[in-house]
Amino acid sequence: MLTRSRFIPLAVLMAIVAMIAVVACGSTETVEVTRVVEVEKEVTRVEREEVPVTQIVVETERVVEERVVEATVVMEREVEVTKVVTERVEVPVTQIVEVETPSGPKDTIIFSDLNWTSAEVQNRIAQYIVEHGYGFPTDVVPGATLPLFQGLRKGDTHVTMEIWLPNQDIGWEEAVNLGEVVSVGKSLVGDWQSTFVIPAYIAEQYPDLKTPQDLMKPEFQELFSTDDSRGKARLVACVPGWSCELVNDEQIETYGLSDSLYVIKPGSQDAMFAELFGSYEKQEPWLGYMWGTGDPALKLDLVLLEEEPYSQECWDSGKACHFDESLVLIAVNPSLLPRAPEVVGFLQNWEFNIPVYKPVFQWIDANPDATRSEAAIWWLENNQDLWSSWVTADAADAVQAALAAGLEAEGWPDE
Repeated sequence: MLTRSRFIPLAVLMAIVAMIAVVACGSTETVEVTRVVEVEKEVTRVEREEVPVTQIVVETERVVEERVVEATVVMEREVEVTKVVTERVEVPVTQIVEVETPSGPKDTIIFSDLNWTSAEVQNRIAQYIVEHGYGFPTDVVPGATLPLFQGLRKGDTHVTMEIWLPNQDIGWEEAVNLGEVVSVGKSLVGDWQSTFVIPAYIAEQYPDLKTPQDLMKPEFQELFSTDDSRGKARLVACVPGWSCELVNDEQIETYGLSDSLYVIKPGSQDAMFAELFGSYEKQEPWLGYMWGTGDPALKLDLVLLEEEPYSQECWDSGKACHFDESLVLIAVNPSLLPRAPEVVGFLQNWEFNIPVYKPVFQWIDANPDATRSEAAIWWLENNQDLWSSWVTADAADAVQAALAAGLEAEGWPDE
């Protein structure tokens, strides 16, 4: 004989579980998040769920992903996708969920003061805005690329305005994978670099000099030889300790130029620039490494010797090709994220590309006795519409008031 089941009906059981869940969650704030969980051809399925917003969550890596190249997207804690077409690309990925600014005293934010002009100028501008716009004390640690990058990884510094990729790919990827650094923005978009650069007047006089391999020819070894080069072509390479030093060395070996070149590694950026400026002024031969935002490249007419276009395969097997177009990242130590989310937001909005940098470089060139700090003041006073779009309205008003009062940034180094 059939009897009535003593089990609780499924619908009632689910309701009880839901009530217990509400009690267990207490007062945890939740938001509705729409996640794209599956994309195939033109079919998109989405799920909604409630998740607690309690901390900053960061995921940063270079990944090969299906990039959306055609879509309709609305970003208001919802994602509406009407059509999706994808392609596989390698991209840096950074996700930051903001939290409220902590209360209490604000700790000093330390900038990596890399030893070249564009990095120093960007630091001075950012320091001024961080101090007067957001109320954080700032400081700098001067140095070269590799030691300052290690300092950023360890938390000895908190912000680096120029991380050059692909030069720093290996160290960068390792630090990202270990959760030691986070990319929050870009600067100097579109910059180039090359191991084999010559003045335009040399390219015009010697049209047969086109590629690095041409430097093996006796006539070009003689052209670039000097009293100290022992009959070889003299090449001015990267400053020791810069990431490009290893690239220069590898390219020279891969191209078979080790026996044809006498490589000089100047002790500083200033020494490198002085070499090129001096040769250019006298219209003498010069061969060496340079990059698009280096002072000579912004002032002189230079030519890059021809190499194969960049590809990842080529770069991974001897670097017998052009440098990739530089990806210059702004990076922070993860400790900065929870204690200064408003500063992180400002750095995410930073748009200091080459057309923006070139006028301030030209001002520095026309005012050789001016400090980098004075250049920063000049730039801030003449570009209010641009920098004010990077910050909150209150921060913009505070920075403008500081400029009107003739204030400096306390964290600027003595120059």
